Amino acid sequence: MAHSTTHHHESNTKRIWFVFALLSVVTIVEVILGIIKPDFLVDTTFLAMKLLNWIFIILTIYKAYYIAWAFMHLEGESKGLRRAVVWSSIFLISYLMFILLTEGDYIFDVYKNGQVAWDF
Repeated sequence: MAHSTTHHHESNTKRIWFVFALLSVVTIVEVILGIIKPDFLVDTTFLAMKLLNWIFIILTIYKAYYIAWAFMHLEGESKGLRRAVVWSSIFLISYLMFILLTEGDYIFDVYKNGQVAWDF
């Protein structure tokens, strides 16, 4: 039995425009929130950080995930590989955020309450 060597190539133009539109909308929302800075998001804190900053972090992680999903073709991979890539990234990003926030808060407290002056 002979196999056909012709490959059917489908256009991904619609998918590319959808990904572009989705990532653009998320970016526009981030920019608008950064410019407007609503008072209720700036004044509200959650886990020692402003709610607006949490929104930025969540939207940025969403964009990174969707870029990996669409442009690195993770949607076509096996379930185990997808989980390994996504959960590893989520763990490492969460760990980095924890370290940065913990150390940053400590350094801020040292400069604010300690013997070190703010004379950079």
